[in-house]
Amino acid sequence: MDRTEVHPLSSAMRERVLQALQRIEREHNVTVLYACESGSRAWGFASTDSDYDVRFVYVEKPDWFVQVDTPRDVIERPLDDELDVSGWELRKTLGLLRKSNPTLLEWLDSPLVYRQEAAATAGLRALAETFYSPPAARNHYLSMARKNFRGYLQGDTVRFKKYFYVLRPLLAVRWIDQDRGRPPMTFEALLGTLDDPLLLAEIDELLALKRNADEASYGPRRPRLHAFINAELQREVPALPRTRQDSGLLDMYLRDTVARYA
Repeated sequence: MDRTEVHPLSSAMRERVLQALQRIEREHNVTVLYACESGSRAWGFASTDSDYDVRFVYVEKPDWFVQVDTPRDVIERPLDDELDVSGWELRKTLGLLRKSNPTLLEWLDSPLVYRQEAAATAGLRALAETFYSPPAARNHYLSMARKNFRGYLQGDTVRFKKYFYVLRPLLAVRWIDQDRGRPPMTFEALLGTLDDPLLLAEIDELLALKRNADEASYGPRRPRLHAFINAELQREVPALPRTRQDSGLLDMYLRDTVARYA
């Protein structure tokens, strides 16, 4: 499958994102360490009119870390016609990484990277592996699937995109239960957890519809997918290993990164 088809990103939009990141650095006096695409374009099932969800990790200047009052640790830009940009400060990022936050882990696994400081990003990815917690990831994805299923897939007709908001986290749960390590971000890779040809064919058909329709497109309820989703939501929880790591590794990375990039 052509990755440029699955993960559409024009050179004009890439340049627009890079310019937005440079403005953020100037206006907030920070350094962007890593910036990627999140959401449907990175997952691999973008619609014709999907937004661009840009997420980034940034580091503040040293004085930011020695204030009595806790400063704001998120930078967000108002959503315009198609560009959504927001980022997390490095200390906040490392606190979430210690908890094996799946959203952050997905950012670090995105196939669409706008820019990165190579050494800083390599360090974050190494720490992500060290602090990865299968129970935390499983609970996150299963809770997401349940919430989206209840909220989006109960009618006789449903939006095409909402099936993927349930299927993707459920396939991530299967990935974890099959002891494959950290779930990958792309939907295509997660399909490797399935071996039912009829189910795969139906998902492929739905993918084609999703990619060639707009975000608001609806279609009829799909009994085969609903049966699969219900069965997955009722599966027993397996015993999973729990991890505990030394937070000193995070402290060391924070100090070194601030000294090098701030």
